[in-house]
Amino acid sequence: MARKPIVGGNWKCNIPTLKTATDLLDAWKANPHDASKVDMVICPSAIHIMPAKEQIESLGMFVATQNVSATGFGAFTGELAADHLEDCGIGWTLIGHSERRKLYGETDEDTAKKVEKCQAKGIKVIFCIGESLEEREAGKTDEVNKRQLSAVLSAIKDWDSIVIAYEPVWAI
Repeated sequence: MARKPIVGGNWKCNIPTLKTATDLLDAWKANPHDASKVDMVICPSAIHIMPAKEQIESLGMFVATQNVSATGFGAFTGELAADHLEDCGIGWTLIGHSERRKLYGETDEDTAKKVEKCQAKGIKVIFCIGESLEEREAGKTDEVNKRQLSAVLSAIKDWDSIVIAYEPVWAI
């Protein structure tokens, strides 16, 4: 059986205020999607997740974090553990986004640890892969994507809770 299509919207840090977020969600009410045909996953900034969660879910959409920690609970300033997501009823997260890899030094090993944590907690993952413009121009697209995906294969126990998002960095 084919998987239901998924559309994801990553707000990054582009939604500046909670009012802007709720205004955007109010505007979506006028154009509902058919949740029986497509899953929509919205990734608000961390500060807006909990205030916007109920409104997002009332629109038949799912809430996701933009990142999750490779650690569990503990003295990890600023991190969101998979345990936190489970506790707050957030069933999705992004892992491996190009900005996390490039700007914050997230490695393939880090992404594997994060996937493992999410699999253990039943958190669904949108796993991002993609090459830079330089890698594309050097003919390394397949090599980069295989490397990024291979790093997490052993951590995946439930493929129904993994979505692979190919987002080449040069296309953003």
